[in-house]
Amino acid sequence: MDEFPSLGRLLIVAGVVLCVVGLALVFGPRIPFLGRLPGDIVAGDDHFRVYLPIATSIVLSIVLTILLNLLPRLFK
Repeated sequence: MDEFPSLGRLLIVAGVVLCVVGLALVFGPRIPFLGRLPGDIVAGDDHFRVYLPIATSIVLSIVLTILLNLLPRLFK
C-alpha cells in the first residue's frame, strides 16, 4: 500500500512531462531563436545538408538540468 502514493506522483510527473513535450512540439517552430543560435552549424548544398545544433543543445541541456533538479525539491 505504501507504493501507491509514489506511483501516483510518478504518473503526475510523467503526465506533466508529456504535456510539456507536446507543447514544445506544437509551439517549438514559433520560438524565434530555437535552432538559430550563433553556435549552431549548418553546412551543405542543394542536395545535401548537415545541421548541428550545438548551441541549442547546450541551452536546452542547461534548462532541463535546472528543471529536473527543482522537481525533487517540489515533491518532498
